[in-house]
Amino acid sequence: MSIHELKQKFMMKRSHAIEDVSQLLDFAKQTYINNEITVKEFRNIIRELEALGARNPEPVYQTEKSSN
Repeated sequence: MSIHELKQKFMMKRSHAIEDVSQLLDFAKQTYINNEITVKEFRNIIRELEALGARNPEPVYQTEKSSN
């Protein structure tokens, strides 16, 4: 599967175009988890998307405020 095909699949499932390549990266992960693409396709797509600037979202850590 190519990035172009992944974009088409995204638009069919989500009914709107992607806003950025990071959103497509997340969709590629979901597609792989759902066994809709092979590991080889997944790796190639991830490599291409990262070359285009796609990044994983930064984890959000909540810290407890200590009240003394």
